Amino acid sequence: MSVSPTPAARPRILSGIQPTSDTIHLGNYLGAVRQWAALQDEFEPFFFIANMHAITVEHDPKALRERSLRSVAQLLAAGVDPEKSAIFMQSHLPEHAQLAWVLQCLTGFGEARRMTQFKDKSAKLGEGNVGVGLFTYPMLMAADILLYRPAYVPVGEDQRQHLELTRDLAQRFNHRFKKTFRLPEPYIPQATAKIMDLQEPTAKMSKSASSPSGLIDVLDEPRATAKKIMSAVTDSGAEVVFDEEKKPGVSNLLTIYSALSGRSIPELEEQYAGRGYGDFKKDLAEVVVEFVTPFRDRTFALLEDRDHLDQVLARGAEKAGAVARATLRDVYDRVGFVPPVPVAQ
Repeated sequence: MSVSPTPAARPRILSGIQPTSDTIHLGNYLGAVRQWAALQDEFEPFFFIANMHAITVEHDPKALRERSLRSVAQLLAAGVDPEKSAIFMQSHLPEHAQLAWVLQCLTGFGEARRMTQFKDKSAKLGEGNVGVGLFTYPMLMAADILLYRPAYVPVGEDQRQHLELTRDLAQRFNHRFKKTFRLPEPYIPQATAKIMDLQEPTAKMSKSASSPSGLIDVLDEPRATAKKIMSAVTDSGAEVVFDEEKKPGVSNLLTIYSALSGRSIPELEEQYAGRGYGDFKKDLAEVVVEFVTPFRDRTFALLEDRDHLDQVLARGAEKAGAVARATLRDVYDRVGFVPPVPVAQ
C-alpha cells in the first residue's frame, strides 16, 4: 500500500495594521490588505491589529477601541479568512511586550535613536514632547515579528529600516545566546499598486501626510468618494497617457483604474485616446464607487455582529498564542531566566 507524501509546510508570513483611523484608505487596501487575502493559500498567515503601537502618540481610548474592531471588520471584508489566517489583537498576547523588553536590552541607544520615525517626530515636536514608547517602538515591532519566526514579512519602503533592525537583533540574539530566531525576509509583491495623493500626485497617499481631499477612504460615503475623483489633480494637456514624470496626476488615476478593474494601463490608454479627462474621470469614479460600496456594506454588516468579531479574535489569539508562548519560553530559557514552577498541591 502506497503512502501519500506529507504535504510540505507552508512558509509563515506575518504583518500588522495600526488602528489609527476610522477607515483604511485605498493605498492601504491595494498596497497591503488586498495582498494579504491573496497570500492565504500560499503561506501560513498571521495578521494582527497593532493597537499597542497606536498608543505611542496621544489617543482617545474610546476611538482606539472602535477603530481596532473596524480594522478587524475591514480585513474580513477584504477577504482575509479566519479559517486560513490567524487574525488577532496585539494587546491580547502579553508575549509581544515581554519579548520587546528582552530586545530593548540588546539594542544600542544610538541604534534606536537613528530610527526614522523617532528622528522625524522628535525633530518636529521636540524630544521633550514625544514618549519613550515612540523611541522603543521599533523593538516592539521586532518582537511582533520574531515571536512568530516567520519566513517573510510584507513591508513597504517606509518599513524596510525597521525590518533591518529586526534582522540585526535576531542575529545578535542568536550569536550571544543560542540560535533561536530565523531571519525574516521582506516580501514585496511585484504587482503591488503604489497609490499617490489625489491632490499631490508626487506624494504617496497617506493618512499622516495627505489632505482629506487627497485620500480615498474606503468607508466614506460613495458620493463623497466620486467627488474626490472628479476633483483629483490631473496635468496640462488632455491626453490620458501614463507618464509618471510628466503626467503624475493622470498616471496615478490610471494606476487606480487598472488596479480596481483588472484592465491593463495600455488598454485604458487606448480606450480613452482622444476622449479627454472628463470622460476618463467620470468612468473612474464609477469604478471606484462600484468597489467601495460593497466593501463598505460588508464592513458595517460585520460591525453589527460584535460577537462574531470577538470569536474571530479569540480563535486568532489561540493560534498565535501557542506559537508566541513557545518562542518566549525558548527566549527566557536562553537569557537565563528561572522558569516558573507550579505551586505544590
